[in-house]
Amino acid sequence: MSEKILDEISHRRFNPLTNSWLLVSPHRTKRPWQGQQEAAVANKLPDYDPKCYLCPGNPRAAGDTNPKYENTFAFVNDYSAVKEQQPEYEHHLIQLRQENDRPDLEASLLKAEGVKGVCYVLTFSPKHHLTLADMSAKETLPVIDHWTRIYANHLAASNPLKELVAKVSLSVSQDEAPTPKDEYRYMQIFENKGAAMGCSNPHPHCQVWTTSSMPEEPGKEMDAMAKYRKDHGGRHLLADYVKLELAKAERVVWENDTFVVICPWWAVWPFEVIIIPKRHVRCLLDFTDAERLHFAEAIQEVTRRYDNLFECSFPYSSGIHQAPLKGTQEEIDNSYLHMHFYPPLLRSATVRKFLVGYELMAEPQRDITPEQATVRLRNCGGELYRKSLS
Repeated sequence: MSEKILDEISHRRFNPLTNSWLLVSPHRTKRPWQGQQEAAVANKLPDYDPKCYLCPGNPRAAGDTNPKYENTFAFVNDYSAVKEQQPEYEHHLIQLRQENDRPDLEASLLKAEGVKGVCYVLTFSPKHHLTLADMSAKETLPVIDHWTRIYANHLAASNPLKELVAKVSLSVSQDEAPTPKDEYRYMQIFENKGAAMGCSNPHPHCQVWTTSSMPEEPGKEMDAMAKYRKDHGGRHLLADYVKLELAKAERVVWENDTFVVICPWWAVWPFEVIIIPKRHVRCLLDFTDAERLHFAEAIQEVTRRYDNLFECSFPYSSGIHQAPLKGTQEEIDNSYLHMHFYPPLLRSATVRKFLVGYELMAEPQRDITPEQATVRLRNCGGELYRKSLS
């Protein structure tokens, strides 16, 4: 049976990265919408805002003053979600106590562990009004360099990837990026763009959280990739997936020599995409100079197409999954760097997708198929729409 029928019927799709399923209901886009509509955001911001705590030279909420930076700037988040120093805490993690030959219910059901870490904010540009969609690939490259340097500075001493640090040439020196006081397990680089995704400041920036624990989502992906590699003679799940998608050409939005942008088979969000290298790349440090520029091109293509789709500053959450900061050689080699984009808009610049009801109580559900989303994103290439506006 042709897969074209999936554009018409409700069905489930499997996500091999997280070992989970989602419901697809393409016919639901025909239903009338009388629900909440987001306010369209006009891009009329100044290139400098004296009240912005991320603009160069401005004071921040905690009292520090930003330097007069020219490209990117990273600092410890004034309101970090995790702390570098706190009391140790471990509650019933190792084994259950036995009382009267019965397991202790508290030990079974009320588990907790302390988590330490440090959170950073990284600006993309000194200009307050820009987004990644506005920036060229060359203008985005310093952001990738800074991501790479922060990652390198946080690698555990025992991490096999440490040997790559001296070989990489970046525009950001070791001293220009934060260095931790302790070693951590994982680093999550992510961006929340737009008020619809909870972003509290429009100045272009992302966050970098490092934690002593392995977060849930990348942890599930690492487990799935390890199992796939073991079960398939050493092949990588995402390498095989890229090969399959390039051959089918149904969900490929864009590609260059190094990367492919795909609306994944298992996408939950309406215009969700994933950026995947065509070769096995474990982490940012594995990229060559040319590949970092190709990565910047891929990010620019995604963000520009998003803005062009509904001619708005398109909101999303994006994040990079890569090898852990502290891990075994096997964990490092099983890792395969990729970047997720989760955008909420569904029908227009003002109508968004909500993960509620069935999505919360049963399993994720989407209204348009990834194949339909791919066609629309493919057709959104070209110059950023607002550059032609008077």
